[in-house]
Amino acid sequence: MTTAFANNPAASALPTPPTGWPIGSYDTYEQAQRAVDFLADREFPVQDITIVGVEPMLVERVAGRLSWGRVLGAAAASGAWFGLFVGVLLSLFTVGGGWLPIAIGLVGGVGSSMIFAAISYASTRGKRDFVSQSQLVARRYDVLCQPRNAEAGRNLLYSLG
Repeated sequence: MTTAFANNPAASALPTPPTGWPIGSYDTYEQAQRAVDFLADREFPVQDITIVGVEPMLVERVAGRLSWGRVLGAAAASGAWFGLFVGVLLSLFTVGGGWLPIAIGLVGGVGSSMIFAAISYASTRGKRDFVSQSQLVARRYDVLCQPRNAEAGRNLLYSLG
């Protein structure tokens, strides 16, 4: 019995666990990247290398407080850019339009953006009154190498210190 995925190249692109032997372990991604760059500079076959983030964590860094002023101000700025863009497009295609289409686009963009932002912020009912950025990080980063070159890679990284 054949499956629909038998000859499908996209099916082979599905996530698979990494393979290889560990040749180095680092606290930061930057250190692991530096190790692989060191190997590449020494003409090591880096196509055999995989950097694996072990024990991934989602880190959310809080950037600041949200308030009505901040929400509406950001919405007004965003809406102004969009409204200005629409207004300029309208003025290009309006015969003798002048500045009126630009002004209408600007006011419409600011107004509609502020209305939607106010509705969205009010719907949270104070449950999320902060701005944050999420980042996926790992506790450590292992550098794996295919067995055929693992010992040579480990020796080179040992000389890196």
